Amino acid sequence: MEKDQKKVSDDNDLNDDKSELNNESKNQNQTDLDPKEKIKELEDKLTRNLAEMENQRRRFEKEKEDAFDYGGFAFARETLNLIDNLERSKKSLENDDSLKNSDALKKTLDHLEIINKDLISIFKKNNIEPILCINKKLDPNFHQAMMEIEDDKNEPGTIIQEIQKGFMMKDRLLRPALVAVSKKTEKNSKNETDDGESNKSKENQDK
Repeated sequence: MEKDQKKVSDDNDLNDDKSELNNESKNQNQTDLDPKEKIKELEDKLTRNLAEMENQRRRFEKEKEDAFDYGGFAFARETLNLIDNLERSKKSLENDDSLKNSDALKKTLDHLEIINKDLISIFKKNNIEPILCINKKLDPNFHQAMMEIEDDKNEPGTIIQEIQKGFMMKDRLLRPALVAVSKKTEKNSKNETDDGESNKSKENQDK
């Protein structure tokens, strides 16, 4: 029985030796990879790392440029309230019956206009420009239609009134212009509808 136990022990030792030999052989195979393959693998890793670093650098440069160009975007948008308040003040004074045709009104309006021009000039120096609206076709990228006004002199959708000025900051929309656009009068619209229906009726009769 002791012989049998010794035999089993020897077999286990032999299996362990074989396993160690196999592991050593695998490690040796991994170590003995072709140097060209190792170089290629390292080159691939280096290329990926360099590409990632370049992408990070570009993102950083873009963020830095945006911060420099548009860092005052929110401040500029808030400042537009000054122009709005000046416009409201002018209209309020112009509509005041007690001040109409008075020298005091004229002087006050002149001063307000000077302040308004100074503000616009400061905006222009900082690449903030008003959006041109009147007589232009409505563009949802720059204009926001607030109402329609019957007008047969212009094509439908033409801006005929500016309710609130819009502004651009370089190539970005700071605030859309609030506008009123033209539409055909009900009379002309009805006539066009009647003409269309009569033409269809005539075509049907001809058939």
